[in-house]
Amino acid sequence: MDQNSKVLLDKLLGARADERGVELPDDEAFELFCLEEILKSCDLTDEEILAGQIGGGDDGGIDGLYVFLNDGLIEEDAHIFDDSFETKNIGKGAEIKLLAVQAKQSASFTETAIQLLTDTVTAILDLSKEEEELASTLSAELIQRARIFRRTWEQLASRHPSISVDVHYATKGDARKLHSKVKARANELGSNIEEEIPRSAASLNFDGARELLDLAAEEKSYTLSLPFHQMAEAHDSYLLLVRLGDYMDFIGENGSLRKHIFDWNVRDFEGEVEVNREITRTLKDPNAPEFWWLNNGVTIICSKVSSTNKVCALDDVQVVNGLQSSVSAFNYLSEAPEGDPARSRLILVRVIATQDPNIRDRIIRATNRQTAVQAASLRASDQIQRDLEAYFLSHEWYYERRKNYFRNQGKPPARTVTISYLAQAVLANGFSDPSNSRARPSSLLKKNDDYARIFDEGTPYPVFLWLAEVQKAVDGFLRSAKFEAQHRTNLRFHTAMVVVANKFGGRVFSPQQLEALVGSEVKPAEITDAVRSVLDALTDYFGGPQGNLDKAVKGQAFTEHLLNFAFPSKPETKGKKN
Repeated sequence: MDQNSKVLLDKLLGARADERGVELPDDEAFELFCLEEILKSCDLTDEEILAGQIGGGDDGGIDGLYVFLNDGLIEEDAHIFDDSFETKNIGKGAEIKLLAVQAKQSASFTETAIQLLTDTVTAILDLSKEEEELASTLSAELIQRARIFRRTWEQLASRHPSISVDVHYATKGDARKLHSKVKARANELGSNIEEEIPRSAASLNFDGARELLDLAAEEKSYTLSLPFHQMAEAHDSYLLLVRLGDYMDFIGENGSLRKHIFDWNVRDFEGEVEVNREITRTLKDPNAPEFWWLNNGVTIICSKVSSTNKVCALDDVQVVNGLQSSVSAFNYLSEAPEGDPARSRLILVRVIATQDPNIRDRIIRATNRQTAVQAASLRASDQIQRDLEAYFLSHEWYYERRKNYFRNQGKPPARTVTISYLAQAVLANGFSDPSNSRARPSSLLKKNDDYARIFDEGTPYPVFLWLAEVQKAVDGFLRSAKFEAQHRTNLRFHTAMVVVANKFGGRVFSPQQLEALVGSEVKPAEITDAVRSVLDALTDYFGGPQGNLDKAVKGQAFTEHLLNFAFPSKPETKGKKN
């Protein structure tokens, strides 16, 4: 065994635990570390990673389960599950990926672990197995995560999606010294997957101490070099004509897209819609006009540009417009032979160097007006979002109005808050509506009315920060108190609501009512009391210890029951909004 790698990994795990600011059991801390590193290239937020973590018994050997559609994470409230969703909106050949992670602190890789993975993954992929049958051996939490994949597959079956299953098995062992029987079990897992899903791609990755250290050492580069064919320059802005082959090297690394440089693009890749199919057809046609004549090109924002010998060096790169063109060309050229003439085609690249956040946001808005964009996609540029970022920062908190902006800078997760996280905290604790916070993690801000209600400019900024602090305190308590992942996920918003209501003296109808509580500390004893209230209310709600917890906490009926149970002597008019 590579003992040095194991020693270094243990040191790194200790450092990561200190950064996280929450004391976790060693096995859970190792699981979370593995999930963070294995999913690093997927650019997920901390909340998205935690949502896919599975704990407790009957996990089927799976510690994390995630579903991606065209590289975008799919959650239980994804738009493809809406009644109004039309399958034709997803192009044929869409890519669905199921990513499963097993992380064990053992010093080796075992046949038993892979056999358990094989049995579980095979069961999940067998659509003939109803959830009731799966429930005989698998936890409700794992079934809930598996449901996302099964529903996505069934929903898009008519579009003939390509499906891949990526399984990671991580330990502190040496992945270079696998026993032949372990390798045989791995091959069996791949065969089972391909049998359940014909024409699918299956992979089993062994991540030992050395591999985990390598993943942790990978840093996202925001300083990149871009060769150009021709350039026009004016006032820290540049128009470049760039060979597509060079642009592909700029946006890609080791055969994969550098997704982190597209973090500020307001759209995700839309798959094989007509405009993207047209881009591919143009690249395939050797007689087509120049590519840049037919294409709007891309827009890059950076903090600094230097140029020499027809190469631009760009610092803090973000591609804010042109994702469809970039990904379509990248996908085509990734499969094309090295000598494909499309590599010599030219693409128009606008480069704007600025460190002014107001100018940057105006550019993002302006360059995304040529086609319709939902207002929610541009929320990060709203004045209140910029103000909240500045206010949080002044109190050494980090408000990520741009996905993973502070996380990529290594800021502590315990003091980092995303737009979605804050919205859930405000809705649950400021409007006494934890059921919607739990049920709609990714769609909470779809409607303008919901957004305006949650991010009301009349709510003092200190209240926003305090509500985030309360939710973070509750989340940290539930993790350190060793609650199973299913209970942490399902009880966190209801518990925080009770904490705030206890401090306020009854049901809260508006965040603006809480200004007097700003700065008050949330003590562990207060959270303990709130957890007890929620658990007692659940028992009373179900008429016993059993019941469908996931369904209950997503419904308004249980929220009303909880409030009446926790505050029987407090009439609902107690905190009536002025």
